[in-house]
Amino acid sequence: MSTSEVYTEPKGKIQFDDNSLLPALFGNHDEHLLQIEQLLDVRLRYRGNNLEILGPTTSCEIADKAIVSLYTRLKNDLEVGSGEVMAAVRIASGQDNTAGNLQLRTRKRTIMPRSPNQADYIRALEKYDLVFGLGPAGTGKTYLAVAVAVTYLLQGKIDRIVLSRPAVEAGERLGYLPGDLQDKIDPYLRPLYDALHDMLPGDQVIRRMGSGENHVAPLKIKNNLTLDHAFVILDEAQNTSVMQMKMFLTRLGEKSRMVITGDMSQIDLPAGTRSGLGDALQVLDGVAGIGMVNFTEKDVVRHSLVMRIVRAYDSRDNRRR
Repeated sequence: MSTSEVYTEPKGKIQFDDNSLLPALFGNHDEHLLQIEQLLDVRLRYRGNNLEILGPTTSCEIADKAIVSLYTRLKNDLEVGSGEVMAAVRIASGQDNTAGNLQLRTRKRTIMPRSPNQADYIRALEKYDLVFGLGPAGTGKTYLAVAVAVTYLLQGKIDRIVLSRPAVEAGERLGYLPGDLQDKIDPYLRPLYDALHDMLPGDQVIRRMGSGENHVAPLKIKNNLTLDHAFVILDEAQNTSVMQMKMFLTRLGEKSRMVITGDMSQIDLPAGTRSGLGDALQVLDGVAGIGMVNFTEKDVVRHSLVMRIVRAYDSRDNRRR
């Protein structure tokens, strides 16, 4: 423990009713317990089906909530890994006692929020017809939007999913690239395909793509696409022009939902070109019926090093301003 005070009396005690789940709960060589100790500056000790928590009162309370939530996951036949441990601690550290109850069920997995902001994002996606998800890479903006879209498709609430992102890396001059249209656009849309494959069996993705239930294409190719009864996701929206963004927003169809994700610190537009996302955020500020959720480096759910990398770049950029 990093604190100079030595805690000898437990501040919390958990008794488990199913010992068979404890190996998965504690992790190989108790790695999950060690992770919680390091994250919260507590000490965990167990004997039989009893676990004691020692440390500062607040940290012990958070650890108690996190461990109970992980144990509940296992009782519901859901997996627990280091990512789930990190998520449980984040959720337990917040003031939202219902965040851990949010679940998105797809064909391949059950998806739950891994931070309080992710919980707010899921609620916004279910409440508003238009939602902006803003923040750095790795915070789950696109992945959770696809998860909600897949859930809605499986429940029959929408007829299809439409996924798009601006292909600015190719200057949208796809004709200059080798191969057919699919060969040209696949590299730019791969993250969206990957999210779909993570939630639906591969044969279903292919079948739904063929039937038009799942439609993935660069923004410029979508000009004539009908967006009725659809769940529409525009990814990397910071790289849209003002005109593209206006066109996209004003084509929200009947009984449809639209999600726009982006990171204003990662604009790849030509010099002097105003970001359509930045413009929209100013124009639509205060407009009723629109949800906006801002993520930070604390919401990064990739490798723990990614959070520190994002923080380092943000610190450098802030010093330059």
